[in-house]
Amino acid sequence: MTDSQNTHKTSRKRQGEADDNPTPMEVLRQARAQLGELTGMAAESVSSFEQTEDGWTLEIEVLELARVPDTMSLMASYQVELDQQGQLTGYRRVRRYERGRSDARRGGR
Repeated sequence: MTDSQNTHKTSRKRQGEADDNPTPMEVLRQARAQLGELTGMAAESVSSFEQTEDGWTLEIEVLELARVPDTMSLMASYQVELDQQGQLTGYRRVRRYERGRSDARRGGR
């Protein structure tokens, strides 16, 4: 092995060792799985995703109550907090709504 190949491998290894935090996609998957395990409800989508000083904040949409027709199903938005390693540290429901309803206009927008 040449010196340049050896140096390249060493620098990649050092970078990997220094950066043991999960990628944003890994955090997203972990958040959905952990919320589902705690609430018993499957995450349908992630509507907000942000890295903070302490970790990550996500808003995850879940189906709370299936109804017929589907547009009348009851949905909820959960704010989920995770630490730097992607472990859930807290969650709370911030909104409930029918699937077929759009957000009401606020403040003259």
